[in-house]
Amino acid sequence: MAQFIQLTEQRQQTIVDELLAGLTAARASTSPKYLYDALGSKLFEAICELPEYYPTRTEAGIFQKHGPEIAQAVGTGSTLIDLGAGNCAKAAQLFPSLQPAQYAAIDISVEFLRDAVGRLQQQFPAIDMLGVGMDFSTSLALPDNVRDENRLFFYPGSSIGNFTPDEALVFLQQVKAACTHDGVSDGGLLIGVDLLKEKSLLDAAYDDALGVTASFNLNLLLHLNHLLGADFDVRAWRHRGFFNAALSRIEMHLEAASDQTVHWSNGERHFARGERIHTENSYKYTRQGFVELLARAGFENVTVWSDPQLWFMVCHAHAG
Repeated sequence: MAQFIQLTEQRQQTIVDELLAGLTAARASTSPKYLYDALGSKLFEAICELPEYYPTRTEAGIFQKHGPEIAQAVGTGSTLIDLGAGNCAKAAQLFPSLQPAQYAAIDISVEFLRDAVGRLQQQFPAIDMLGVGMDFSTSLALPDNVRDENRLFFYPGSSIGNFTPDEALVFLQQVKAACTHDGVSDGGLLIGVDLLKEKSLLDAAYDDALGVTASFNLNLLLHLNHLLGADFDVRAWRHRGFFNAALSRIEMHLEAASDQTVHWSNGERHFARGERIHTENSYKYTRQGFVELLARAGFENVTVWSDPQLWFMVCHAHAG
């Protein structure tokens, strides 16, 4: 029987304070985690099916083509820790080859994990499983129920790109530290990374012809209305998604289509026409640049697999 633990609770006031700090800054912004309410998560699943959105299918192709090599590099019997597990589908595809001794699915809310982990436990009854609700972007202090030995952190989908390079380094250092027990480092990291490529391909992936990504971004305003009691009018905003070559990152913004004042409990902000709310970054790496980042974080013996176009890569790195 799978276990479920809500390790950290985000208090409503903490959420409000974080959102208002971003919305009232000189350049308004929000954390990308607020894109993923129930509807936002469904819209993102739709994005992954779009012809323009290459990351999901390209990463899946790498795992399919190089699965035996990846399994040989990683080994079996690990404690497989799935960061941002969602529906757990990507990790589940690795179960037959990796044969983990334990599977720990990590997401912001344990409620997101119950059905998926419950179904997996029925399919793979021999694997010890648990779902853990925590914001791993701020801390990787895992509960005692997660085995210390041979931890393999699994972070697919190029989500590492949501961190700035400096933030990514700190996060990777935390992963490395979480692979250490009784003074010994073992285990490692299996991670998907989106690679630098033509601007036209990147722009299309984050501003598709059907407008699904626009809907995903605009839905953030409905989520803010719910969380803050605000009165954002979705019709008065436009999606903007583009590659910033100088910073090597995709940026997503919401742009005011007209002058307007948005109200929330005990506050308001005027947005001039053309003013933006910065909602997400997705940094793109070169192969060498990311391997060097892993080395700076303390990882060793990095193995890389990629697709023929060199659009995406999967890395395995040893913790020690």
